[in-house]
Amino acid sequence: MSGDEIPPILKRKDPAAPSVFAPENLLREGRRQLDIPEGGVPRVCVLDPDGDIVRHLRKTGGARRDKNWACYHTEMYDFTREGITFGIVGCAVGASFAVLIAEEMFASGCEFLISVTSSGRITPLREPPYFVLIGRALRDEGTSYHYLPPSDYSAMDDALLKKMAGAFEDIPDVVERGATWTTDAPFRETETAVQYGRSEGILAVEMEAAALYAFSKARGKPVVCFAHVTNQMGKAHGDFEKGADMGSHASLRVIAAAAGRWLAG
Repeated sequence: MSGDEIPPILKRKDPAAPSVFAPENLLREGRRQLDIPEGGVPRVCVLDPDGDIVRHLRKTGGARRDKNWACYHTEMYDFTREGITFGIVGCAVGASFAVLIAEEMFASGCEFLISVTSSGRITPLREPPYFVLIGRALRDEGTSYHYLPPSDYSAMDDALLKKMAGAFEDIPDVVERGATWTTDAPFRETETAVQYGRSEGILAVEMEAAALYAFSKARGKPVVCFAHVTNQMGKAHGDFEKGADMGSHASLRVIAAAAGRWLAG
């Protein structure tokens, strides 16, 4: 393939064109086949790709299954923190799955989406675990190119990013701010790719943010993504430690702070 040839993943793409297949249609049939009543999900929803938050909430009796969620592939659980009711879906890992669920959440009544995903450290800032509020994400996945024209990065909405300033000052958890690298292939994180990420000032690698931000911009839906930096790609024994209850308490504090700031606005 010559250097000027368009790669197949970018051919026949028209991000501005409407889709023949709409999430509302899938949800309609899900309600019919699964006998799910009409009704909306909470205004604020959460993606928990690792599933640790959902497992913690269920184990402690802090969540109940949402009776109105008509997705064929997942279950949604409702819980309350700081007076805010959330809907959460676990184990939607990877760009394509995360955006599929995001589409269905907003079609079901969600108005604000928060994603908290486990990630590997690229640029050493401190010892894990800590969080990164993702301002922009390198588009090394396929889903985002169905929503936006080609570019190196997709980014959080500027106004929403500004709104998050200072939102985490009253919680004990470290929340950095910066860029991540979104990949579809976690076991192909080569040294060349890691070094490039460091040269770009990228803080962590994860699997969803670039696609979620492309969806957010294309659809005009507010999305905030956090990378929970928990590991150094398993290169040392004892890696992947998230904290108490697999980091659920810290993640819930960050989620509540972000939602509180959005609702206050």
